[in-house]
This record gives sequence, structure tokens and C-alpha cells, in this order.
Amino acid sequence: MNFKEGVRKFWHLLWKDESWKGWIFSIVILVIFFKFIFMPSLGLITGTALPLAIVESCSMYHDGNVFNNFDGWWLQHEDKYSQFNLTKEQFENFYFPKGFAKGDILFIIKAKPEKIKVGDIILFQSGVNANPIIHRVISIKQENGEYFFDTIGDNNKGFLTPENNPGQVDERNIKEEQLVGKAVGRIAPYVGWIKLIFYEHLRPEYDKGLCDEN
Repeated sequence: MNFKEGVRKFWHLLWKDESWKGWIFSIVILVIFFKFIFMPSLGLITGTALPLAIVESCSMYHDGNVFNNFDGWWLQHEDKYSQFNLTKEQFENFYFPKGFAKGDILFIIKAKPEKIKVGDIILFQSGVNANPIIHRVISIKQENGEYFFDTIGDNNKGFLTPENNPGQVDERNIKEEQLVGKAVGRIAPYVGWIKLIFYEHLRPEYDKGLCDEN
């Protein structure tokens, strides 16, 4: 079989063969393309190894998700942010002022420490979880030329610390080397559940299912 004939058969199997063999072949090729070509290429463009991230918890959820009532949500959470001198007007100008839900897919770019601002959504390695945490920056400090970030989940009552959360996450004093990226857009609400559903049974009971506001 010559090269031209091989390409013709490959193309037919990939796009035109409607048998189970054709479907399996197409899925395998698409997975290979996405993982080994599309994602690495997108990573080079965005400057991060994780250009697309699936939200795996409800820590940033606002009741109603994209259709939530921001004024009502703020009344319930104002005290949490007032201790950091953050006002409603400031919050409305942050990225994702209405939060996001478990299963949403976010677009991620490189997080340059000197460019991060209060209100930004960053991804960082916690040191205990395999997957990065996605939370909002609520304070920044600089010591000896290095930046440190404190974050909080919009749907959490306060900081996650090793003393008060089952995952032993500490979201205070996040160092520059812990940064994975910064979220700048929501690609597709809830579409990430296509992947999450296969791992949901492995999650702890408190972290399973759809989101409810705390």
C-alpha cells in the first residue's frame, strides 16, 4: 500500500467510517491530538502548563452560578471581605465577580507575580493536592523582593488552613514558585463534568455532587 492510499484509508476511518471501529479510532486520535498537540501548543502560547483548567470543587461557587443575584450574594458575604477592606464596588470590577461552578472550564494564562492584583483568580499548588487550587487573591505582600499571596474561596467562610480543612490546604502566603497561572475567562460552564463524572465516586462525601452556597 502506497502513502497516498494509506492517507485515504486513514481519512476514511477517521471521518467517514460509522462502524464501532471507526468511532473508537476517531476518539483515540482526537484524545492524542488534544493531549500531545493542542494542549502543549496552547501552553506555549499562554505561558503555563495548564492553559485549560476544570474547576473541581465548589469553593468559588455563587448561588445560581452565571445567573446569580450579585447584590443578594454580597449581602451574605460582605463581612468576610470587609475585614480585608474590600468593597462591593471593588469586587464588581474583579475577574469573575459572580464566581464559577464545579465543572466549569477556565482559560488560564501565565501568572506573573508582579502583575497579579487583589481580586485576581490564581491557580497554585498547595503542596498536598495533586491538582492546583483555584481561588481569589485578597491580599498581597512583598518581602525581600519576593511576592506572597493570600487567597480565599468566594464560597468559603474564611481561609483554608491545615487546622480547619480536611485536605490540609494552606492558602495563605502563597509563594511565587507555587503559582500555576491566572484565570482570565470561562470557556464552557459545566462541560468539565464530562471528565469529573468518572472520578466523582473517589471524592470525599463533603465534596461530591453539584454546588450549594455555604
